[in-house]
Amino acid sequence: MENLIKCIGVIGLAGAVGCQTTVSSAPDLQPSESDALARDLDAAGAAVRAVSVTGEPGDYSFAVTVASPDTGCDRYADWWEVVSDDGQLLYRRILLHSHVDEQPFTRSGGPVPVQANETILVRAHMNDRGYGTQVLQGSIQDGFESVILDPALFPEVATQPPLPQDCNF
Repeated sequence: MENLIKCIGVIGLAGAVGCQTTVSSAPDLQPSESDALARDLDAAGAAVRAVSVTGEPGDYSFAVTVASPDTGCDRYADWWEVVSDDGQLLYRRILLHSHVDEQPFTRSGGPVPVQANETILVRAHMNDRGYGTQVLQGSIQDGFESVILDPALFPEVATQPPLPQDCNF
């Protein structure tokens, strides 16, 4: 996994200002590896592959890359979210349609009200099976790493708004 942390601006007592953090954990795959990845995704659900963060403490924008075994509105990644390490939903980006022909895909959202040094989880959810097991964990200040978590961690968050209303296609 490659971690790239670029801070443009001043780092002061409040943390990093004008910081951008990018995490890339998706290697270039050969066709047979791609097939294996598809089987793994089918078993594990939506996987967060990368996150890029811009902004300032308390007001960050996240661009999250998700790989998911979408087949249409019957099975698709319906959101990604940012959760505190104690299970508080900080932000949820609703995905309005499936991404059958766009895998992995990246969608942006915010503002996310976190501090640069706050440990958070970025995870994705499937409409038919719940949370995936591959998430990114870390902080904007120190970067993120890919970890495998129990998809049942913080189950109450799955019912908190905002929730998707419908799938467009």
